[in-house]
Amino acid sequence: MDSIYISYNFTITPKDPATEILIAELGYKGFESFVENEDGVTAYIQKKDWNSTLLNDIFILTSEEFQISYKIEEIAQTNWNKEWEKNFSPIQVDGLVSIRAPFHENPNLKYDIVIEPKMSFGTGHHETTHLMVQHLLKLDLQNKKVLDMGCGTGILAIFAEMKGAKPLDAIDIDTWCYENSLENVERNNCKHISVYEGDASLLINKKYDVIIANINRNILLNDIKTYINCLNDNGVLLLSGFYQEDIPIIDTEVSKYDLKTAIILEKNNWVAVKYVK
Repeated sequence: MDSIYISYNFTITPKDPATEILIAELGYKGFESFVENEDGVTAYIQKKDWNSTLLNDIFILTSEEFQISYKIEEIAQTNWNKEWEKNFSPIQVDGLVSIRAPFHENPNLKYDIVIEPKMSFGTGHHETTHLMVQHLLKLDLQNKKVLDMGCGTGILAIFAEMKGAKPLDAIDIDTWCYENSLENVERNNCKHISVYEGDASLLINKKYDVIIANINRNILLNDIKTYINCLNDNGVLLLSGFYQEDIPIIDTEVSKYDLKTAIILEKNNWVAVKYVK
């Protein structure tokens, strides 16, 4: 039997930064997945986790800075899968990496990542995923121990293994993302990725050479200290999921632990920053 979802279609004016703030707040309420569009964002939660007072204490909805309205709809999981299959087109990064669904033709680039994203974040279409793939392209990952925090579809961990990283941990707090990452890891014949459901509390006594965290700004600020404590000397920390104007506050937090900013990549005001320990 397919899971039934409730969708909230939010219309947001102006979109930035309200959309990012709203997604963060809804994530804490149990919403599993989000699809941004021209007018705002559609958020999905399983019907079994829904109640009529769910949005009562969502701060951004009462803010005078933004106009936010929404419509609610009940939607079956299978309907969503058909939707993304219709709309998910293959992409390429720097002429070297293809990111596609199983039903797309292989363009025979150096790296070919096949994912079935369903309702998970991380198809490569979002600027932050694209930027992280560009960062990983430039890194020597041979035999490096890697963490993909907030792994979504598992796409970045999968790509890191293709570039020689091992072993790798992929972690996401979202059950759907956890299950989808397991599927995509198997689909890409990855042998060195362990997928876990949870948050930064799973990182106690862990050490990595490279840590990837493509999450919203507030979670990053809360967990940066934990990431850096898990980073080996001369290790690399890749952070994304925030805007250009957020760089100073991220930099301030990272600099407390003596990491240096190495490279900043930007696309449509989204950024991905490489820090070195």
